[in-house]
Amino acid sequence: MLDPDNRVVMVSGAARGIGRAIVERLLGAGFRVSAGVREARGLAASERLMVQRYDAESLASAERWVAQTLARFGALHALVNVAGINGPATLDDPDESRLDALWAINVKAPMRLIRLALPHLAACGCGRVVNVSSLSGKRVRNANTGYAMSKFALVALTHAVRQAGWEKGVRATALCPGYVATDMTAGVTNFPRERMSDPADIALLTETVLRLSNTASVAELLVNCQREEML
Repeated sequence: MLDPDNRVVMVSGAARGIGRAIVERLLGAGFRVSAGVREARGLAASERLMVQRYDAESLASAERWVAQTLARFGALHALVNVAGINGPATLDDPDESRLDALWAINVKAPMRLIRLALPHLAACGCGRVVNVSSLSGKRVRNANTGYAMSKFALVALTHAVRQAGWEKGVRATALCPGYVATDMTAGVTNFPRERMSDPADIALLTETVLRLSNTASVAELLVNCQREEML
């Protein structure tokens, strides 16, 4: 397994929920972390933690974040894309604005960050990309067609990264959880919150994937808090 000491990881959506849990887990394990946030929400910079404003819909913001991370830490070893939205975009809705927003944040934003980070991930010979997708990227169980489409696309993006970076030691994983007890699922009424997955468990799995050697690559990691046929 890779030694986390001094490895630099960028984490988007880092201020709360799964992203915040990942940041805390990685710091505790010895990584250096660059946290991309829209609002800091009490996340304070330290010797091993850089906090950078990141607006997922903005290419310029992504470019600044990558540049500032390299200026601060001098290298980049891993990228964890967590930032995402879950607005309703149903098949029969003629208003495509919500679909456009889902596509911009859930697909184009991680694609931009990966494109910017990939040369640096390749340079270290053991770069890692973790895209936090969803079980909605593996099957469709409700009417939110746009969200499922965006998460399916994020899984596809992960496999494209595996193809593009494999020979240079870059490994990519699509992490696909079901219900996780975060702000995003606060309005869920058809499943008990106390039975949802803990963000800390998703963070543990992220750390594990980041530390695996090049010869133990995990393409997709499906995580569920309930039994589903074929998942």
